[in-house]
Amino acid sequence: MTPSRIAAHVAGLCLAVAALAACNGASQPRAGAATAVPPLARAIARQSDRAHSWIEAAAKRSDLLYVSDTVTGDAYVFSYPQGKAEGAITGLEDPAGECVDGQGNVFVTNTGASNVLEYAHGGTSPIATLKDDGYFPVGCSVDPQTGNLAVTNFATYSSQPGNVVIYKHAKGRPTGNYTDPSTSQYLLCGYDDKGNLFADGLTGASAFSLVELRRGATALTPVDLNQPIGSGGGVQWDGTNLAIGDQSTNTIYRFAMTAKKGKLAGATSLGGASAVFQFWIQGGKVLGADSGAADVGVWKYPAGGSAVKTITGAYVPLGVTVSKAR
Repeated sequence: MTPSRIAAHVAGLCLAVAALAACNGASQPRAGAATAVPPLARAIARQSDRAHSWIEAAAKRSDLLYVSDTVTGDAYVFSYPQGKAEGAITGLEDPAGECVDGQGNVFVTNTGASNVLEYAHGGTSPIATLKDDGYFPVGCSVDPQTGNLAVTNFATYSSQPGNVVIYKHAKGRPTGNYTDPSTSQYLLCGYDDKGNLFADGLTGASAFSLVELRRGATALTPVDLNQPIGSGGGVQWDGTNLAIGDQSTNTIYRFAMTAKKGKLAGATSLGGASAVFQFWIQGGKVLGADSGAADVGVWKYPAGGSAVKTITGAYVPLGVTVSKAR
């Protein structure tokens, strides 16, 4: 299997979400991983109905870590913080970014199928399918103020520039078609605590870009940062600052945001990481989907440094989120 079918979909574009090997020269799984069957895949094979999604019944009562794997087409489910394999959602098409709402419902951008799938905490069948016809959705985020779901589209089927769309209350069809001349392809996104949305992406010259959709605004605006980002990754509000990942350095930079500007407030080094695409900040820790190492690393946040835990069992993980038990 090739590193990702998405690369073919986008007609040769150097797609940061899936063709990291081509872009950065660092995203092949670690030695042996390309041919070995991941431990969780072996666990799936042991199930009596291995072709279908499954999850251990008791796992639904605990916090769960979801990890999307773009090559296997699965979203693996682990107990959190234990990191024990508890199940998998199978049959996806090039899944990428993930996010979660206040009820613990998990959204997975099903990139190859041009839709976003919503799962209840511990559920194995989607409770909603949000269509995103003609686009390759990559990132998502839920507005804590309204429950709206933002989705970042990398590009169209015909390799035209991507956009940002909003699903009101995470339902129905998307509203708005938000674009900005500064950005050609959109990667990941995140709301802050006031309902302002930030999305990173690539310019037409494949340089990093960051845009903002302020609460109530009708257009995206470019945001200037005083810290260069080599290869954009995750975007998440950490409660105080906007955290933005740089895949080229495996560093999360924290920015104090003002109108159209971000001032560097600190940096979190993901020691030992290879190619972290999306990260997720949760309870003093940050989890990173490391497509280069075929695992999920866990680091102290914001301290960073060496990983305090490594969760194995993936192949080319891109998305990661944590759903809290209710």
